[in-house]
Amino acid sequence: MKKGIFTVMSFLLTATSLLAQEAGRRPMTVDDAMNMVRLENVLMSPDGKRVFFSKSELDWGENKRKSSHYMTAADAGEAIQFIGEAGGSAFQFSPDGKYLSFLRSVDEKEQIFWLGMSGGEAVKLTDHKGGIVSYEWSADASKIFFTADEALSSEEQKEHDKGADAYYVREGPNGREAGSWRNLWAIDLPAGEEARLTDEELIIGDFDVSPDAGRVVFSAMRQDLENYFYRSELYLLDTLKPEVVRLTNNDAAEDGVLWGPDGETIAYHAPSDGDYDLTHGFIWIMNPDTGEKRVLQGQNQGEISDLTWMPDGKSLLFNETRRTNSNLHRIDIATGRVTDITSVSGTLRALSFSRDRTRMVYSFSDFESPSDLYVSAVDDPDPVRLTNANPWIANEITLATAEILRWKSKDGMEIEGVFYLPGDYKEGTKIPLVLHIHGGPPGHFSNQFRPSFHIYAGLGYASLGPNIRGSDSYGDDLLTALMGDVGGGEYEDLITGVDFLIAERHVDPERLALRGWSWGGILGSWVITQTDRFKAASLGAMVGSWTAETGPGLSFDLRLHYIGGAHWINPEEWRRVSSLWYVKNVTTPTLLLHGDRDRTSTPNQSLMFFTALKDIGKAPVRYVSFPRESHDFREPRHLRTRSIEEVKWMQKHVRGIDWEPWERKEEKE
Repeated sequence: MKKGIFTVMSFLLTATSLLAQEAGRRPMTVDDAMNMVRLENVLMSPDGKRVFFSKSELDWGENKRKSSHYMTAADAGEAIQFIGEAGGSAFQFSPDGKYLSFLRSVDEKEQIFWLGMSGGEAVKLTDHKGGIVSYEWSADASKIFFTADEALSSEEQKEHDKGADAYYVREGPNGREAGSWRNLWAIDLPAGEEARLTDEELIIGDFDVSPDAGRVVFSAMRQDLENYFYRSELYLLDTLKPEVVRLTNNDAAEDGVLWGPDGETIAYHAPSDGDYDLTHGFIWIMNPDTGEKRVLQGQNQGEISDLTWMPDGKSLLFNETRRTNSNLHRIDIATGRVTDITSVSGTLRALSFSRDRTRMVYSFSDFESPSDLYVSAVDDPDPVRLTNANPWIANEITLATAEILRWKSKDGMEIEGVFYLPGDYKEGTKIPLVLHIHGGPPGHFSNQFRPSFHIYAGLGYASLGPNIRGSDSYGDDLLTALMGDVGGGEYEDLITGVDFLIAERHVDPERLALRGWSWGGILGSWVITQTDRFKAASLGAMVGSWTAETGPGLSFDLRLHYIGGAHWINPEEWRRVSSLWYVKNVTTPTLLLHGDRDRTSTPNQSLMFFTALKDIGKAPVRYVSFPRESHDFREPRHLRTRSIEEVKWMQKHVRGIDWEPWERKEEKE
């Protein structure tokens, strides 16, 4: 890709930010972050001439986000609202480009609708009992294949509604919650008739239809095993027989399966052909008729997305994050050699391509630029900007300045992180620091717009987001460095990063705070049991006892990768790396935040930690529980409360300020 275009783009965005700061713009608030427009459901039409996308916007009065859906010319014409308030999800263009299809709820069940390119009223295509989970068009646009959960019979449903809803945990289709088998169907569009393709005790996940629509390859589990998802396997279905053939038999997690253009090979992503190894994984090519497979080892630095075949079947496109940047790459099927298609500083994600793969629509974001959409050629780009979703940020907000830093951890391992300073920071001034700990453990802080960093900058804090051992996007060496070292090296990575900033960036050692969610909350709870250096901690969706979380929570990777062995085999180690057993050491004022329906990190974990701190009485503690929320919060009022309570906690215990939160405009009306 022509780097000059994107260098100019980055320069202009940086210049815009500096001009905003010089004009005395206001600091960013929690409400600004919530008010931001998000761009979703991005598709390019098969001929590359049109782009469909959705805008997600806050509706404070209804306490939810609402989506509106648009179509625009790929040369940056006016975006026209294309679908009414009834909305939809899982949007797809038909392969011939004549229709836009989507799922829409009817009587609380998802059904497939379509809408012609000239607009008008959407037409319902299916009336499938129990609703539809996912779907895909055949290449000739004559059929739609879909997955659906097996529905209860009328008598079974009546009894269920009367309370006969007991179920056997981890038996049949049930996991920790009641489930159902999921099978594959097809609808013949000219005839309007549905046909069942599989009648198996399977839970089908990803699937792809061969170019001639004669075969379907899919991944599936024979039990709902959230904590054992790596036992999913690949299967092949001949639609004429129909007959299901198992293609893999291992403990590796295969996903993203795709038919090649020749209809004779498939591509997928998996860590290995044996066990669920802790690795970023590889792209594999398989002949489903012979079972022969080979791995393409050219790609293995970070997580990949949007794997896409080139029309000639000789290569594949994919997005990959490397260190803090994301770009588009091509891998050659014959040699495994990877070519960089783009090479930007920031986060570029190709989201959809024209049928001939000559054009693409992608999103771009960096530290100071919220995500927007662009269209360009794939091999010789001349980007056309389609959206400016949040222009007020450049016009009104003083943003933080960001840089990427590197330091040596205690054992000599190089660690990288992103460091933010307030836009109006005066060089040499001692400044308080918020240490942000990412989730995962395989997560990372990247070169993209993250409102939380700008919010804290607006309040006068510096921020550090370290990509510590266990982080993805740095190759397998850093990813696997956490194995057998939970609470050890990762703790040192954080502390050496803080010490580096104290020595090199004028961070005030007496005004340190930390925050984290999920693994970030888990590691944060460990940190405050090991040191009293932090004046405040915000721990979201944390875990303090790994043994108590086994079963209730989603902790498959501990036994396999991070601690080693099950807790009944290796009990002392499971206890040794659990922060709850060191809670008596905590002197840091601690805020605990948890959704009461969280099934990933269960809320009793925060309650145990809270109760211990409360009873010990050495450190101030507050626990905020959020009704109806799971691991990822959805309700705007809860999201706002979570952020406001955290800022209040930081201000009080780091800076001694009884801080008054911002008022939303709607609240004053």
